[in-house]
Amino acid sequence: MTSKRELIEPTPGDKRYVRRDEDGQFKEVVDVGKSLAADQRQKAEAKVKPGQGDRGDR
Repeated sequence: MTSKRELIEPTPGDKRYVRRDEDGQFKEVVDVGKSLAADQRQKAEAKVKPGQGDRGDR
């Protein structure tokens, strides 16, 4: 199972979703606006646990 997405704001107004690997390093980084736009474009069929929203429907 992959880690939960974490919301970070490295600079004011620049929010990003990140996943970390076992060592705590960033494994995947995506801009919040880009992530929300991708969610609207595609209809997912899979049900996923909380914190894994980009992996399917909530």
